[in-house]
Amino acid sequence: MMKSFVNVVSAAASLAAVALMPVGPAFAADQLTVTSYGGPYQAGLRKAMFEPFSKATGIKVAEDEFNGEVAKIRAMVKSKTVTWDVVDVSPALVLLLCADGSVETIDWKKLGLDRSKLLAGDKYDCGVPYVISAKIVAYDRNKLPNGPKTIADLFNTQKFPGKRGLQKAPHQNLEWALIADGVPIKDVYKVLDTPEGVQRAFKKLDTIKKDVVWYASQSQPAQLLADGQVVMTTAYNGRIYDAVKNSGKPFEIMWDAQQWEFGVWAIPKGSPRLDAAYKFLAFAGSPQAQANLTHYMPYGPANKDATALVDASIRPHLPTAPDHAGNVVVIDSAFWAEKGDELRQRFNAWVAK
Repeated sequence: MMKSFVNVVSAAASLAAVALMPVGPAFAADQLTVTSYGGPYQAGLRKAMFEPFSKATGIKVAEDEFNGEVAKIRAMVKSKTVTWDVVDVSPALVLLLCADGSVETIDWKKLGLDRSKLLAGDKYDCGVPYVISAKIVAYDRNKLPNGPKTIADLFNTQKFPGKRGLQKAPHQNLEWALIADGVPIKDVYKVLDTPEGVQRAFKKLDTIKKDVVWYASQSQPAQLLADGQVVMTTAYNGRIYDAVKNSGKPFEIMWDAQQWEFGVWAIPKGSPRLDAAYKFLAFAGSPQAQANLTHYMPYGPANKDATALVDASIRPHLPTAPDHAGNVVVIDSAFWAEKGDELRQRFNAWVAK
């Protein structure tokens, strides 16, 4: 699967592409505010992208954090008080913001990037994909030496008794419920797009509802595992990798039916630093910058030319690694942009029962 994704190029060619990016002249007084999700991930962005970008262009990067609040971006744009110049958003969010005119439509000629080089680059008129994270199932190998092997094991409380950590949201949970119930990955969204499919997903979730510990923040799953509150949990692969590498936790990742989600850079409509924002997107979209990010967080680069620049020691930990990429759910952002509100209301009512 990866062979179809990866267009291998030499490091020299990729570096040359970075050098040719249209960054243009800059002044020390220039500043850009870039907003992402905080934690170890934003620390990685700082080292891999923000600081090198400032060094290359002279444009200072100020940072902010958010949790994907669409209302905050819309309020800024509506009141013409935009203080965020570039925002790290989910695919579904960028589609919603694009539809209501809250983010800029990307001028790819001005950006100077080859859109075809970016995985899912053709899907977002108002955003630039730059990274692929994966929602996976993690467990403590000291407590489960023969841990889960398939997503069905997440729902098998007889074989694996104990609590499960799940994010308190419908997306990803509903997909996994259907797969665990026997729906082929290729048919998940076709089934979920029917009332019967939604009912089937909730019925499967009913089987573990009493064993679920719900979490809201992406920092919580690793802590739930470490504290022994759950025997397994859904989580982003980078958070588990960070807990193992930097905190020595005995955690393992189960990659079956991992769910890919693209990270997308967008520019709020009315940013007073539009030119600087474009320079940042060009830099962040380059192969070298995306390869550098893998040193800090093992997420797959969206730029196909970046994989050749990733250290061999890091590649096996990426969601896009060949050993992991054979049974992948690519989150359908258009589906969630359309159905998200309806399914969230139903999910919240179900949780409250």
